[in-house]
Amino acid sequence: MGQKVDTRAIGLDVGLSFMKWLTGAENLHYGLWDGLACTAENLGAAQAAYTDKLFSYLPEGPLRILDIGGGAGETARKLIALGHEVEIVVPSPFLASRCRQNASEARVHQCFFEEFSGAGGFDLCLFSESFQYIPHELALEEAFGLLKPSGQVLIADCFRSEHYEGVKRSQTVGGGHRLAAMRKTVAAMDLTVEAEEDITEAVAPSIDLEQGLFNVIGHAVSRVDEELKLKRPKTRWTLAFAIKRMVSERRLFRLNERLNEQKRTAEAFCHFNRYMIMRLSR
Repeated sequence: MGQKVDTRAIGLDVGLSFMKWLTGAENLHYGLWDGLACTAENLGAAQAAYTDKLFSYLPEGPLRILDIGGGAGETARKLIALGHEVEIVVPSPFLASRCRQNASEARVHQCFFEEFSGAGGFDLCLFSESFQYIPHELALEEAFGLLKPSGQVLIADCFRSEHYEGVKRSQTVGGGHRLAAMRKTVAAMDLTVEAEEDITEAVAPSIDLEQGLFNVIGHAVSRVDEELKLKRPKTRWTLAFAIKRMVSERRLFRLNERLNEQKRTAEAFCHFNRYMIMRLSR
């Protein structure tokens, strides 16, 4: 039996290529839309505003920074340009290669954060939309173990609000750990919240823009499917059979929702999530 198609890797590759074409940079993070109309032409400016907001929470430098889950290296490149020394931890071979291309002065570690074995002594551990993919207790323990005594952890990511009802067949917009659980862990570890800001409403329009793009793609796929159904039914059946063999039923269901429905909206995002920036010390 053939292996399942790695739809995540394909999505990253296509997504980064599209973003580079649209904005000139390989960023996949949210935009900050204060004062900007939520249109494709403003996405680059919104993402730049997000980065400016994130960097405003950096301690005074220059810093030795561990960028955990560093995407395609765009954030690291900007940090290096500001005079910081940066190492990146990223598990994806594809993203690791993009990091080496986009941030050539950074040291790139291709591994999961839980497997990172590099030298400690960092001034800052940065989780920019990567915190949600690691158990939060483990992420904080590992990060603080890599810091200097005066070092800090900076997190910018989605957290689940009190309205989140758990995993269902339909994927709820956003993601992350429950914010209430995160706050309990911070208290239990006796960490100090040096700074904190809720920017949920400012980043939420990114969801509407993303959903609009997926609906355009969905319309194109539907038109092709209609033509095949009418004029090439055997070809359509063969393609459908092959896709079902390679992609799980759950992924197909969620992909159909992404492409053809509008459940993922800014309003839903604000209901189920809080997008928080937190800077913590021990």
